[in-house]
Amino acid sequence: MTETSAFIRYFLAGALALTGLLLPAVPADAAIPSDAQRNFSGQAFDTCQAPDLATMDAWIAHSDYRAAGIYFGGRARACKSQTHLTPDWVRQTTKAGWSLLPIYVGSQSPCVTGSNKNPYRIDTKQPTSQGTSEAADAVQQADALGLDPGSALYLDMEAYDIGDASCATATLKYIQAWDKGVAAAGYVSGFYSSADSGIKHMAKSRLAGVSDLPQVLWYARWGVTPTLTDEPSLGSDAWTPHARIHQYHGAVSESHGGKKLSIDRDLVDAPVAVVG
Repeated sequence: MTETSAFIRYFLAGALALTGLLLPAVPADAAIPSDAQRNFSGQAFDTCQAPDLATMDAWIAHSDYRAAGIYFGGRARACKSQTHLTPDWVRQTTKAGWSLLPIYVGSQSPCVTGSNKNPYRIDTKQPTSQGTSEAADAVQQADALGLDPGSALYLDMEAYDIGDASCATATLKYIQAWDKGVAAAGYVSGFYSSADSGIKHMAKSRLAGVSDLPQVLWYARWGVTPTLTDEPSLGSDAWTPHARIHQYHGAVSESHGGKKLSIDRDLVDAPVAVVG
């Protein structure tokens, strides 16, 4: 993509998202677009720092993992300095057979429960404009890495108090604006959160008929048997087919091919990155 065409796409996406013109509402758990979009089913891991290529090569040769989460942007991202995450890394890992799950850690809920995310909370006075702005940033960061339209981009929203009505309202407005902006640019909007927090919030919003919800859900429920069908927070007909990821174990160390990583474990049936 040329610099000029990228600028035009971002400008139009931002303008449309801000005005609401010409953009149909994206219904909850809407069908994922099939053109230029890939699904992956199987085992995945995510880790804060994208591993070096030697580690990725060792793991694809000696483990059952075939997909990896990459933290590609967002002001609340823990590992801000991604030494290895470059367009060349994206090309080489996908050529080697890896599927990638791009994760964007943007502003967090005003009632986020983790104190380490407190400096990055959503501005309750402007959650919609903030969500729109950060969606544009996510699209720009994804494009810079060579993650093409059709790729799923996953918004990471750490656990928050969904019982706080005003906080939940501001959080939902931010999520809707982020989803709308990402979708307007041709990407698939995904959402990661705790199963009993953000995921339950999205499920309740869906039942209430709320629009512009994430198209794919990535739920964290640790210490249970991995499942893509029996998550208590989700109805059996919600976010299906090919629209769920279960993070079922976290902060575990594994070594494959002599290369050790601290990872979270995921079971996936969902869209991944599209790399040209």
